[in-house]
Amino acid sequence: MALQEHLFDLKEGFWLSGEEHFLEHVDKECLLAFPQMGEMHGVFAREHVAATAMNANRWRDLRLSGRHLLRVDDDVAIISYRADVTRADDQPYLALVSSAYVQTSDGWNLAFHQHSPVEE
Repeated sequence: MALQEHLFDLKEGFWLSGEEHFLEHVDKECLLAFPQMGEMHGVFAREHVAATAMNANRWRDLRLSGRHLLRVDDDVAIISYRADVTRADDQPYLALVSSAYVQTSDGWNLAFHQHSPVEE
């Protein structure tokens, strides 16, 4: 499987799966940059990030478009995309999203994740 396809498969799991996916695919620490600066901005341990995904059905109707991959080196890759998704409370959510992955002996792990909401 090509790297871009693999990383976007992992990414879909972060949107649509629960805590176990996060525990398996987030690096030991992860830098988060969300619009809610106080809650979700900074470096967090894998377990803290995974705890944010306790509710596995928090999103639905996910569409990822404008997919891009930048391979920084053999062990670092960055993806970006537009997410069109529906929240559990039926509200639509649109964002430009970027994520960086590092390759370890466990595979590709999320090390950075950022959302920029899009107003339409």
